[in-house]
Amino acid sequence: MSNRKIWFITGAGRGMGVDFAKAALAAGHAVVASGRDIDRVSKAVGSANELLTVKLDVTRRGDAEAAMRAAVDRFGRIDVLVNNAASFYAGYFEELTPEQFDRQLAASLIGPMNVTRAVLPIMRKQRSGHIVSISSTAGLVGFEFGSAYAASKFGLEGWMASLAPEVAPFGITTTVVNPGFFRTELLTEQSTNYAEPSIADYAERRAQQLEFWRTQNGKQSGDPAKLARALVTIVDQARPPLRFIAGADAMATSEQTVAALQRQIDAFRDLSTSLAFHEGARK
Repeated sequence: MSNRKIWFITGAGRGMGVDFAKAALAAGHAVVASGRDIDRVSKAVGSANELLTVKLDVTRRGDAEAAMRAAVDRFGRIDVLVNNAASFYAGYFEELTPEQFDRQLAASLIGPMNVTRAVLPIMRKQRSGHIVSISSTAGLVGFEFGSAYAASKFGLEGWMASLAPEVAPFGITTTVVNPGFFRTELLTEQSTNYAEPSIADYAERRAQQLEFWRTQNGKQSGDPAKLARALVTIVDQARPPLRFIAGADAMATSEQTVAALQRQIDAFRDLSTSLAFHEGARK
């Protein structure tokens, strides 16, 4: 196909990463599917002539560099990077340990940075490429019981927003995807890590939060296969968007966030605009 691209997808052993890989292959693209457990990736994605599976723990820079070399050795270039791998540490900030916070940031913020750092020399040499990072509505608004996850996603958003103008002169585009609730494995016992109860003041609300998150598993409104096909459409655009809000619930949250920000601006507009420095005003 004339518009065939080489996709590199992280976290392709489970969840959305599997759907992304399958959708890209179905559209006629070549795919490098990566994950910490290469056997899991192979079983999840299947086999295809235009598929390469590679081992990649995104928290290890050496893994990222080796995976990129393997991708270029096989396909000669990398056109699309999808930073999908992430983790979910849930709990009240005081009850989450510093080590849990570190692991959240390592997987969901530093990990995408490691992989992107490894792919940028390739894309700069090509003078083309597209970096897609999967964020969340938690990258737009914080939420109770989600301080670690939101911190990683807000960080991802700021990094990507700053990266975009840095790499644009090299023909490299960027897109942040903000999904709402999609029916993936994120909320399964294998994927979600909860803080250990340690502070009595949070006990009642903690129980309510745990019940909410556990009952959400398997009932999310979004279809990850449809999101995967939407991502293929976005990547095929001549001018892909800087941001894609994915899902009706994510759109509603985004609109509420924009409206709330506008209310905050308006509430203190006079005070804010009174802060300009005036030469000669001080004596």
